[in-house]
Amino acid sequence: MVVDVPAAGGRRLPSRVPVPPPRSFLCTVGASLKETLFPDDPFHAVAREPAGGRRALAVLRYVFPCLDWLPSYSLGKLRSDLVSGVTVASLAVPQGISYARLAGLDPVVGLYSSFVPALVYTVLGSSRDLAVGTMAVGSLLFASMLGAVASPTKDPVMYASLAFTATFFAGAFQAALGVLRLGFLVDFLSHAAIVGFMGGAATVVCLRQLRGFLGLPHFTNDTDLPAVMASVFSQSGQWHWQPFVLGCALFIFLQITRYISKKRPKLFWVSAAAPLVSVILSTVLVYLIHGEKHAIQTIGSIKKGINPPSFNSLLFSSLHTWLAAKTGIITGIISLAEGSAVAKSFAMAKNYHVDGNKEMIAFGVMNMAGSCTSCYVTAGPFSRSAVNRDAGCRTAASNAVMALAVLATLLFLTPLFRHTPLVTLSAIIASAMLGVVDLPAAAHLARVDKVDFCVCLGTFLGVVFGSIDVGLIVAVAVLILRILLSVARPRTTALGRIPDTTVYRRTDQYDMAQATPGVLVLRIDSPIYFANASYLRERIARWIDDEEDRIKAAAGEDKLRCVVLDMGAVASIDSCGTKMVEDLKRSLDKRSLKIALANPGSEVMRKLDKSKVLQLIGDEWVFLTVADACDYAQSNCNASPDEMV
Repeated sequence: MVVDVPAAGGRRLPSRVPVPPPRSFLCTVGASLKETLFPDDPFHAVAREPAGGRRALAVLRYVFPCLDWLPSYSLGKLRSDLVSGVTVASLAVPQGISYARLAGLDPVVGLYSSFVPALVYTVLGSSRDLAVGTMAVGSLLFASMLGAVASPTKDPVMYASLAFTATFFAGAFQAALGVLRLGFLVDFLSHAAIVGFMGGAATVVCLRQLRGFLGLPHFTNDTDLPAVMASVFSQSGQWHWQPFVLGCALFIFLQITRYISKKRPKLFWVSAAAPLVSVILSTVLVYLIHGEKHAIQTIGSIKKGINPPSFNSLLFSSLHTWLAAKTGIITGIISLAEGSAVAKSFAMAKNYHVDGNKEMIAFGVMNMAGSCTSCYVTAGPFSRSAVNRDAGCRTAASNAVMALAVLATLLFLTPLFRHTPLVTLSAIIASAMLGVVDLPAAAHLARVDKVDFCVCLGTFLGVVFGSIDVGLIVAVAVLILRILLSVARPRTTALGRIPDTTVYRRTDQYDMAQATPGVLVLRIDSPIYFANASYLRERIARWIDDEEDRIKAAAGEDKLRCVVLDMGAVASIDSCGTKMVEDLKRSLDKRSLKIALANPGSEVMRKLDKSKVLQLIGDEWVFLTVADACDYAQSNCNASPDEMV
């Protein structure tokens, strides 16, 4: 323990900063890896169980989260999960068909994708509220990226094989991130980038629904705004008013139900059931009026039966395998970002924990299983999950209930969709996408952080006027640039003492903060390593020059005698950082200035000690607090070595 030591003359020296005991290289690396990969200590529940059967059961509960809630499952929970599962299924059926059409796949594939993956998630998922299913943005990604090499209409078999292969790669990538505990990589896609990307993708998706609203026979595979609008206006002679009127009526109906559910949360089922009601009403109407005679296109026949195997359709040695892998990885990242955010936000609202890495494994396994059973990429979209939560789900079993309801649809009800108009699917998609455009979030970014707003806006414009790839590249490039700038150009600030205290605060923020005569106090707000060491050396030298110029301009002030570096925010330092401190010490010696370090951390002290920089500075010039450093500097900077204690 470090204590104050009596000094000559009755004075007391300030407490010193000890050098921590040495640690082996393996211990240091192990501690760093643990903090990087296991910050949540996932095996704590296993380790606290006694060895034997109870520990084995804890391991099984960790691998299969369903074992946490199954032993205590009750009739009341079953009742709640039944209600929520059936409610979500009423939304999943029309959405599944709609999103599959958006992806360029057979509508039945959208139903398949709400069956097998949902069962897998019931076993492996750790979220009680997440509802598994297809998502519009992922569907658009598939159509835009895979449609460039295979036409969904001219070569549907090849296109479906590419879609299943991309789904497999998406699952493998997601599972690998979870197993290797690399979920933090997804966090580099910031909230601002996600808001802009989702808004841009939703805008493009809505515009592409003009094909269904106008009854156009052909449409471009490109997703940028100029190409979409050119495709619409180049076919102006083939516009039809009948599907447009029907589509607008359904769209208004869906928006009214959404408004009712938003204003009265207890009526959540109104919005949830609206898509299925739209399908039923429009199907009956088209059947009665023979909609084909009025230019209203219909889905046509949908196959009955459960998911056929598709593992023989996976393309691992094709010329287009790399494109499928690229599509899967990009879609996997987007689905992880959305699904993880939804799961964590709902878990926080209900005060339970969701393991992000386990969620990635669950997503990965369900997508790999889905790719072998005629499914395309699935996630936890917000719309379904919100309905699942509002319907009162208690466990992940609601996904199993939804899967069974979709199974009943596949076995018995698919012929009923034969006369469902395509414009109904377009209205459902357009209505759902309006909820994805988060204007309040963009406005909040504009108020709080202009750089984040620029990231959001750049991503949005990249998606709308370029492509999905361009939007992602813009987002990642701007974010990487921002990270590099914050790393290479860390903040340094001058500190002053608050009167009648020992507290030091920023002089540019606190007007009452007073500079210590003869002492310049600088705070470094980042780790010191190779990327910023040179900049920090130059920036500190500029601070010193500015301070000396200020003292010369103000007559009567003490000349600068000491520079105190507040290192409380310096979490780590590397060899370039220690060399910077050494060079700074030698440079200040030539200018007859002392250097003092305040509040350095254990890793900083250890590396300064091993590099001999601590001995060069002197142990007596390393302090616990800035106040100690300033007081000591004022008392000892002009003293002779014999007078210094």
